[in-house]
This record gives sequence, C-alpha cells and structure tokens, in this order.
Amino acid sequence: MSNTTELTDYMGFQGLLTDEEKLVRDTARKFVNEEVLPIIEEHALNETFPSHLIEKMGALGFYGPNLPEKYGCAGLSNVAYGLLMYELERGDSGLRSFASVQGSLVMYPIFAYGTDAQKDEWLPRMASGEVIGCFGLTEPDFGSNPSGMRTRAVREDGGKWRINGSKMWITNGSIADVALVWAKTDEGIRGFLVEKGTPGFSAPQMKGKWSLRASVTSELVFEDVIVDEEKSLLPHVKGIKGPLGCLTQARYGIAWGALGAADHCYQTALEYSLSRIQFDKPIAGFQLQQRKLAKMVTELTKGQLLALQLGRLKDQGNYSPAQVSMAKMNNVDIALEIARTARTMLGANGIMSEYPIMRHANNLESVYTYEGTHDMHTLIIGQEVTGIPAFR
Repeated sequence: MSNTTELTDYMGFQGLLTDEEKLVRDTARKFVNEEVLPIIEEHALNETFPSHLIEKMGALGFYGPNLPEKYGCAGLSNVAYGLLMYELERGDSGLRSFASVQGSLVMYPIFAYGTDAQKDEWLPRMASGEVIGCFGLTEPDFGSNPSGMRTRAVREDGGKWRINGSKMWITNGSIADVALVWAKTDEGIRGFLVEKGTPGFSAPQMKGKWSLRASVTSELVFEDVIVDEEKSLLPHVKGIKGPLGCLTQARYGIAWGALGAADHCYQTALEYSLSRIQFDKPIAGFQLQQRKLAKMVTELTKGQLLALQLGRLKDQGNYSPAQVSMAKMNNVDIALEIARTARTMLGANGIMSEYPIMRHANNLESVYTYEGTHDMHTLIIGQEVTGIPAFR
C-alpha cells in the first residue's frame, strides 16, 4: 500500500479530532512517509539508529509537544501527542521510543520535578534535538520491581552527591548528553541529572538484539560519580512516585504508538491479500482471510477509540494510571496479534525486509514487556477494580 494512504479509520474517530490534532497527524505522517519508511529497513538490518533525523524531528516539534511553549515546546493536547506517537511507530518502534524517552521520560520529569534553572537549561535544547536524554530506572536484577533498585546516591560534603550502581535496557543511553538517573538515598528514591562525560559515568551500547534493532539500547554504569546537588538533583519529588509518574506519561504514548505499528501491518496485509492470486482469485476473497482482516480491523478500531477517550480524559486531568495501564496493555497486545496475523497472510513473504511486518512484530515483542510488562499492567487494573494488590 502506498505511503500516503490514510490511517485506518473504520469508525470515523478522526471526525472527533480538532483541526490542530489533524494537522499534527498530517505533519507526522508526511515526515514518516518521506524520511523514515524509505530508510528504516536498512537501519533495522544494520542495527543502527537514523540519527540524522534527530534534529529534523526537533524542528518539527516532536519532542515534548504537550509541554508549554515557553520552553520551546508546542503546547499541544495529549490527543495530538498520541497521534504523533501513532505515526512515529508506524515508521518504527525505535523512532517512537526515541521521541517518547526524550519527551515523556526526561523532559517531563525536568518540567514536573525540576527547578526553574534546570528547566531553562535543558528543556529548550531538548525540544530542538540539540541535547539528547535517557532515563535510567531499570536495573539488571530489577525491572517490574523498581523499588528494589541497588543504585545508590550518598550525600557528600559541599552540596555534592556520590552515585554508584548500574542500569540496563536504557533507550538512547550511548548517544545521550544527559541521563536522568533514579537512585536510592537515605531520603528515599531521588532523581539526578548526570551529564555525559562526568567522571565515572559510562554508557556501553548493547548489541545482538532481535528486536528494536533501529534503536540504541545501552547499559549505564556509575562508579563513584560525583554530581552537584543544585544542578543535578530534581528537588520536587521523593520516592517511587517520581519515576512511576514519568512511566505513566510514556505508557500513554505507547498506547497510541503500538496502534501505528498495527495499522501498518494491517494495511500491508490488506493490500497484499487483494493482489496475491491463488486458485484464480485474490486471497482476500477466501473466507478465512476475510475473517483475519475483519478481526484485525475490529481490534485496531477498538484500540483507537480506547486511546482517544483516554487522551480526552488526560486533557481534562481526569484519568488514572490504571486507565493508562489498560490502554497500554490492550493496545500492545492487539498490535502484536495483528502483526502475527498479518505475517500469516503474507506467507513466506511476511518474513522478508521488503515488507514491514516482521520488523514490527519483533519490535512489539519488546514493547509488550517494556514500560511495565503485560502481566504487571493486568495486575494494576486488577488492584484498581478489586482494591486488593496481587503483586506478591
């Protein structure tokens, strides 16, 4: 299917969008069609990130677009932000991950928990793409239980902190100019901004991935890293609620983004089924293939409506983290199922880089478990509806 095809909209949800939201969607779609789709397969095959797009995305306002304009951001609605994530992940999960980490996991906490000086120093440069950020929470032994982290920060004399520990599976880590690192302290979990080049801080890149190959994934290592409290410490949050607040923002974007990957797979399968001839007719004319297409478009449509309603609630300030968990859990799950189903419709062609399906399917295997696994989001919803935590 051509790159200019409209996104799938079986129930007319785009009729509920504002003109500004439609403009964001169109701008992002044009960018993905012209700048991403022609080159992304090669980057995935070579396990490289298209870094030449970083400043172009900044110039288009793709980083932190729902943050205030005074910091160089676009001040858009959360629905507009979601539509942007939809289109970027239609290009590739790695591209959406880059923008999501930059905006939701680094810019957002600086905005929400930082000082005015920290906001002024970092947010405009991050909005433009001049500065790249990463988010250090997950550790080699602590993923779903981040409160068990071993990275520790100790207060030193002279307004300094000493950080020791390591983080794992960090998007953007090796190319980041600043890392937002969460560490245990005597005051609870605190967030620190650690600049690239700080003595004792290194970010080796992780290679050999079968998923998110067009994305930089790294380890972060802290060996007696000394940082200045005034410049580094985010003063306005303590405890696990700090990183979890960031994750809620990122999970919201994922709920939209996964649908973009699903849409690309669905449209590819639909076009293929209409042109692939078997037994003297297009395979789209066979009942089992129509059943697959009907199921795919139905689940995609349900996911769109769920994401749109969540976005409206978020814009009203009337949503819960568990509602975000529902959207992330459901939409990634159905996106992965759509990708797998689309692969079956293309047969052997479905595994070839000529088509985007296997790349999306492999990426979604990671999206299924990062920013909270499918199982953990299930339990978050379970706790909210029953009032009983079942995590252990």
